[in-house]
Amino acid sequence: MAVDLGRVGVWSNRLRYHEDRAAVADAAAELDELGYGALWLPDVGGDVIGDVEHVLDATRRCAVATGILNIWMHEAEAVAAGTARLAQRRPGRFLLGLGASHVSVVDAQEPGRYARPYSAMVAYLDALDAATPPVAPGDRILAALRPRMLELSRDRAAGAHPYLVPVEHTRRARELLGPGPLLAPEVGVLLDPDDGPARAREHVADYLRLPNYVRHLRHLGYGDEDLTGTPSERLARDLVAWGDEAAIAARVREHLDAGADHVCVQVLGTAEPLPRAAWRRLAAALL
Repeated sequence: MAVDLGRVGVWSNRLRYHEDRAAVADAAAELDELGYGALWLPDVGGDVIGDVEHVLDATRRCAVATGILNIWMHEAEAVAAGTARLAQRRPGRFLLGLGASHVSVVDAQEPGRYARPYSAMVAYLDALDAATPPVAPGDRILAALRPRMLELSRDRAAGAHPYLVPVEHTRRARELLGPGPLLAPEVGVLLDPDDGPARAREHVADYLRLPNYVRHLRHLGYGDEDLTGTPSERLARDLVAWGDEAAIAARVREHLDAGADHVCVQVLGTAEPLPRAAWRRLAAALL
């Protein structure tokens, strides 16, 4: 893989969707100076390549990755062309993260479109391979939770970017991927929360509305007592880290010790449009 992500990065929807683009650029520049290895931007449509370019232009060193680009919302040929442009302008700093998303997101405007996500991903990778210029496997990573998609990320990409996963998933994913491919899980964190368990449960509950995540968590051994109604504290604690900087750093180390190459932290539960104070505090502990 040509892109160096470092050991710790930041996953933030606000770096993509905050309305003040100048504030985003300033925050991204500070994250870069603080030493975070990569900034991860999500996607539910729109000019994702343009938004990545905006963050790349604001920074000097860190990588920028899509976490993830929704394959149903962008033509592969256009994505390949955009990836080539970024590679030319900012060589070695962009990683294309791809994902099959969720039925409720994809079908919101076009019911019935979401079908056979694994096959759709295979077809999308085929299209990237056939594009002019192509996107090389080493320049892309797949959102992968369960074994079949993890195997695809091993065989046809640089590795996997799992979202909303416990340390046990990182351990299993590394065993399946083997020693070579990149493994870069996202970890949600609550820094000094007033009520960590309740706020973590609230965050997790949003994702339990998505069948893909429920199936993934059942595959890991969580049952009705964890997944039905209000998420259990056990599940919330496994999926979200809360406490002071030392507690957050301990969870990141657990993922790294379990086989992650890179961990991207998502700061939760803050009213700030851009949680820069939390990012600064975490940098001192994580970097």
